[in-house]
Amino acid sequence: MSDIPDLSVLNTVYKIIEERSKTQPEDSYVCALLNDPKGINKILEKVGEEATETIIAVKDGNKEEIVYETSDLLFHLLVMLFECGVTPDDISAELARRFK
Repeated sequence: MSDIPDLSVLNTVYKIIEERSKTQPEDSYVCALLNDPKGINKILEKVGEEATETIIAVKDGNKEEIVYETSDLLFHLLVMLFECGVTPDDISAELARRFK
């Protein structure tokens, strides 16, 4: 058994983002971000906000908060990547290329 955790959940979340973009449910936070009048700037604001909150959690040394805020950051990064047409597979391929 590998000590490396299964990160396939990132692909699952990305697919949910993609699906919400297509189906446009009224109560979807993803759709609210993607359809915001500020466009990509709204998503980037959220990425910046979550990055700052992650940094603060790290500085405070609170593992539970680090996990929580990093999860928020990764989610918003996935929304940003979707909006830019970049998939988790694109990122995985680049990381694999770098760490051969």
